[in-house]
Amino acid sequence: MMTGLLFVLSGCTEVNQDITSESTGIWNEFFVYPLSQLIKYFAELFGESYGLSIIVVTLIIRLILLPLNVKQLKSSKAMQDLQPKLQELREKYSSKDQQTQQKLQQETMQLFQKHGVNPLAGCFPILLQMPILIAFYHAIVRTEEIRQHSFLWFELGQSDPYFILPIIAASTTFLQQKLMMADAMNDNPQMKMMLYIMPIMIGVFAMTFPAALALYWVVGNLFMIAQTIFIRKPMMANQNTGGASK
Repeated sequence: MMTGLLFVLSGCTEVNQDITSESTGIWNEFFVYPLSQLIKYFAELFGESYGLSIIVVTLIIRLILLPLNVKQLKSSKAMQDLQPKLQELREKYSSKDQQTQQKLQQETMQLFQKHGVNPLAGCFPILLQMPILIAFYHAIVRTEEIRQHSFLWFELGQSDPYFILPIIAASTTFLQQKLMMADAMNDNPQMKMMLYIMPIMIGVFAMTFPAALALYWVVGNLFMIAQTIFIRKPMMANQNTGGASK
């Protein structure tokens, strides 16, 4: 899986070509070059600090994606609330024959429609992260000023030699997922498994690629953790209060 991710991020052949205003193609013109210029712009404001610039650009991207992420949180909470009813349907249609399974699917979809829940709604923000991640990778390795700049103890264009960022990336990924899936893990063993698998994957990923990409991931995770605490927790508290008052 990591090999496949390396292939996608490397973008086949263009990864060895510097990104400039003369670079052609939709990917270069509308994704990589604008992101590269945005990082350079903020770096100039911070006295040529490309590390600080990456932090600011990451926060800007997260703020732009905030409405989608809030929608994902609400969708995740709605799915968790439906888990008892979904479990009842699974027990009711526990037989594995085709007719019973079709009936299970039909009633499951009816349940989703009745409560206005889209089981795929939470996937879109996650899918949207991939092109942003790839664009970040290309902007880093294809912009000389960024890849040759140092920030704190690491070079942005090289992997962290002390593995500090990978450890932080893995830890914050674990914490973020634990906050997101706190209510669903007991009912879903697969989600509980992903709670441990995903941080390991991200840690290995951060050891392999430029430290600037790990920095982007860490800042994004910290933003998501704060978002979960300040948006999801009050959302759940309000619902619990409302349920108690009834």
